[in-house]
Amino acid sequence: MIPNYQQFMRPFLEVAQAANGNEVKLRNVINELADKFNLTEVDKTETLPSGKQSILDNRVGWARTYLTKAGLLEVTRRAHFVITERGTKALQDTNAVIDNKYLKKFDEFIAFKEQKNVSSESTASVDKDNADDVVTPDEALRAAYKAINDSLAQDILERTRKVTPAFFEDLLIELLVAMGYGGTGEGAAHALGKSGDNGIDGVIDQDPLGVDQIYIQAKRYAQGNNIGSGDIRDFFGALNLKKAQKGIFITTSDFTPSANQTAKDLGMRIVLINGTELAKLMLRYNIGSRDEQVLHLKKIDEDFFEI
Repeated sequence: MIPNYQQFMRPFLEVAQAANGNEVKLRNVINELADKFNLTEVDKTETLPSGKQSILDNRVGWARTYLTKAGLLEVTRRAHFVITERGTKALQDTNAVIDNKYLKKFDEFIAFKEQKNVSSESTASVDKDNADDVVTPDEALRAAYKAINDSLAQDILERTRKVTPAFFEDLLIELLVAMGYGGTGEGAAHALGKSGDNGIDGVIDQDPLGVDQIYIQAKRYAQGNNIGSGDIRDFFGALNLKKAQKGIFITTSDFTPSANQTAKDLGMRIVLINGTELAKLMLRYNIGSRDEQVLHLKKIDEDFFEI
């Protein structure tokens, strides 16, 4: 398991101290700490949800940031550091736990923390009083983002279950068009036929020219009224009659395990989209939701400051 960023603080200083006054490179420190904590290759390559940075790099990086802000490390050049006299003194106290609480002894760190107002009432699943003890600010922000989106997705799903059949049909048309199917809204509307069965059964062009088509079945069902294997076999039979190669089965409820297995056994010609996945797609393509505020997560452009 990857330690939290505070658990990296003392070991980071120890690596820097071992350099005997010479600067250390951040990448080398990360590698040494990975070895010190016996991290596996899986641990070392596990990434943040964005996929752009490893969790290990992120946590060691924040340990470095906090130690630097408290004056225990000093930046010498891009991604290179030396331990300061204050950092050396901190290590001399072998009983001291070097963490955020310890760093609050220094005015520079307190000033930094007061400026860095990253806490929010929307952090939901993160314990605000102990958040800094567990997660980096990046992770806290992403946890808050996920909590907000999960709550919004559930709300969207509940509202979708209550709309009329005609509204549900229009909603799915908008979603499919937003995803790149059907060419235009008008074309998609003509391609989708009405079933009159609290949902829609129809076909939509996969491309603007209608060269390839996808058959769709959708059921606007309440939670717990799940789709069974018989429904999947019926849809598969309908696809065969139409000589169709692809089908999408959408429901606002869920699929039973046997339904999922049946879809797999039929050669993956049928894609299953349950209520949770439908809500996520609606959020992703802004169907029934809109962007309230866009936050840009910035980082230093190291190349800009390269001498």
